[in-house]
Amino acid sequence: MKKISVIVPCYNHEKFIHRCLRSILHQSLDKKLYNVIVVDDGSTDNSLREIQTFGKLLKVIKNKKNKGLPYSLNSGIKKSNSEYIVRLDSDDYVNSNFLLFLLDFIENNKDTADAVSTDYYIVNDDEKILSRENSQEKPIACGIIFKKKHLLDIGLYNEKFLLHEEIELRNRYDKKFRKILRLQLPLYRYRRHNANITNNKTEFAKYKKLLQQKQKSKYEKNL
Repeated sequence: MKKISVIVPCYNHEKFIHRCLRSILHQSLDKKLYNVIVVDDGSTDNSLREIQTFGKLLKVIKNKKNKGLPYSLNSGIKKSNSEYIVRLDSDDYVNSNFLLFLLDFIENNKDTADAVSTDYYIVNDDEKILSRENSQEKPIACGIIFKKKHLLDIGLYNEKFLLHEEIELRNRYDKKFRKILRLQLPLYRYRRHNANITNNKTEFAKYKKLLQQKQKSKYEKNL
């Protein structure tokens, strides 16, 4: 059993996936303690070919057709055999101490931490740093170490939410477990580019409305 499974969902990111995987496979953490599970979500570009260049260094799950981000994340988590889960998006990359510091932090704060997030840099296509961000003030879906048993307990990602899936998950998580602690080191690199899924304003608004409807429904049930 590994300590950490890193789940990397990928859909049509041939431009970025090699950089992403190179960063997570060259970690200072002992390689015996973690593995990397890549879920190719029916990519129609050369993403899968890029992924396969890493050979047996990865576990690869291939969706026959595009099933959506939350489905892919859930598939990776279910196939994992580890105590902790970390998500890394295929257009992002990480510092070489990313896993070591996250694992050390959560293992040494077990009495107060159920999960830990790391601060991050926003970078552009050329990997130029645009800003440094506080992971509690501006949370993102990635760069968080969760206990796998807790994700299973809350039912994993809601596969209806093709966007805002991380907010919906965090809403359920926060009701059951302790606050996610912050590691004040910018170990994650969040890449901002034209192909970011959040740039689709129509879809972004659609799932934001769905999230609001769900929250309203739960509130009314509690009245």
